[in-house]
Formats: sequence, C-alpha cells, structure tokens
Amino acid sequence: MKKLFIVCILIAGGCGKSLPTLNGIDLKQWKDDKNGCKHYREKTIDLLSSQFDKIKALDETQISQLFGKPDQTELYRRNQKFYTYFLEPSEKCNPSQEKSKKMVIRFNGIRMAKEVEIE
Repeated sequence: MKKLFIVCILIAGGCGKSLPTLNGIDLKQWKDDKNGCKHYREKTIDLLSSQFDKIKALDETQISQLFGKPDQTELYRRNQKFYTYFLEPSEKCNPSQEKSKKMVIRFNGIRMAKEVEIE
C-alpha cells in the first residue's frame, strides 16, 4: 500500500503543465534584459501581449523558469503576489525615467497566474 501511494505521488508530480513556447521571443535575451535596460523587452511588447493566454494558469515556479527572476515582487493580502517585469528601461537603468511600461502578473493564493497585463 505504501509503495502504491509513493507511485501515485510521483505520477501526479510528473503531470504538471509544460512551459509554453512564446513565438518570436528569445527568452534568453529577455532574461538578460534585467529591468528593461538593454531595450530587448520593449521590442517584444506586441508579441508578448498577443500570447497572454499561454501565461495564465502557470504557477509561480513556471513563470520564473520562463521569464527569469522578476524585477519586482509584491506581496498582497490573501496570499496574492505580483511579479513585475519592466518592458521599458526602469528607474534603475535611467534615474530620470518617471514611468516605464511593465508586465504585471498576479498570482492567486495557490500560486497560479490569474491576470497578466501591461501597465
């Protein structure tokens, strides 16, 4: 009985959703463009926004694997979390920059991406 339980756990763990392919976006360049400082991310805004459906329902770990560590993380009430990826150079690249476009991903209490938007 114990062996059956272990096998079921291993099978269930292997059934996770695989990472999507984002057409036209070089994810290595995306990850190397921390805070949007190298201007690669801003070239991908239209491609990215047309593929938001591929990003929703991924979990936190999968989002980090896909896009790399977020530029900002915000914890919110009810165990919600927001990941922010700057699409245009942020104030960390250019201190005179007042506002930059960014992709914000909202995770619900069970760490699943529920909203993706560009602000």
